[in-house]
Amino acid sequence: MARSLRIKYEGAIYHITSRGNERRLIFKSDQDRFKFLKILKESLRIYNIILYSYVIMPNHFHFLLETPLANINEFMRQFNITYTYYYNKNYNRVGHLYQGRYKSIIVQKENYLNILSRYIHLNPVRVIKYQDSSYLEKEKHLKEFKWSSLKGYIDINQREPFIDYKTVLSDYGGDTKRGRKNYWKTLQSDIGSEIEMKKNIVGGCLLGDENFVKKIKEKYLSKKHKEIPSIRKIYNYCLTEDVIKIVCQEIGEDIESIKKGKGSKRQILMEMLYSYAGLKGSEIGKILDLDYSTVSVGRKRLRSKIAKDNDGDLSNLVRRIRNKLSIIKI
Repeated sequence: MARSLRIKYEGAIYHITSRGNERRLIFKSDQDRFKFLKILKESLRIYNIILYSYVIMPNHFHFLLETPLANINEFMRQFNITYTYYYNKNYNRVGHLYQGRYKSIIVQKENYLNILSRYIHLNPVRVIKYQDSSYLEKEKHLKEFKWSSLKGYIDINQREPFIDYKTVLSDYGGDTKRGRKNYWKTLQSDIGSEIEMKKNIVGGCLLGDENFVKKIKEKYLSKKHKEIPSIRKIYNYCLTEDVIKIVCQEIGEDIESIKKGKGSKRQILMEMLYSYAGLKGSEIGKILDLDYSTVSVGRKRLRSKIAKDNDGDLSNLVRRIRNKLSIIKI
């Protein structure tokens, strides 16, 4: 069976969902949830993703996010691989953690961002366990639920630094006491009703009004879906020479020495040229005198090494380089 289509463009907003394989648990303890959020925070930073809302349920999760760099695939691959490695190692297991690929729906920002945020935040009381609970029980559970971004929407003292609250709250009176109160009031009224999303989704991947759906179809779903462009603008990235300079400085070797090596140092340069200079695998291959497939494999191996390294020398080196490159973005 062919893989489902992924539409990618700068500034695209997605509702992302992913379930455990055979609907099994993907979290067994609060330690797992804290680790999940730590990996999420790091992945958001690496790939410059804007996260608006999230919820962590026992066997699945929801994200509402924006991709300024049109890199949803790279972000989700890094994130899922890293958490899967942690989970498998922690519970002495092997194999897939998730049920197939993650599901993604392109969302129209103007009409559906604030609705989807509420839809995600209502998940904890939409489960069978609370099906027959009273309104007050549901309201209490929702307000006390720790594993979603809702707490920061209604209480400024419980905010997480990797969440963008202002954008959604702008539809409720702004990021003010009044705006937060309005958001919670609207959510309270949603508890006794039903926010129906599925019937409004077009083609299994688009959520928006008629004009939005038409625009996306015409721009990205033409020519029998042969190729969906991932538009990358240079002002979102560092200059190639600056990336090479900083990587060489931190590693302590010149570019020629790194090119001749076959280990982590060359893989780090591959990853930084991809993530911070916006270069494709073939372009990186030309710089390093490699085939593009070698670049892809090298970046994948680096992610695996970092996951295993935890907070060791390799992880710290990569973190230092990323911090320096984040400062000089143009």
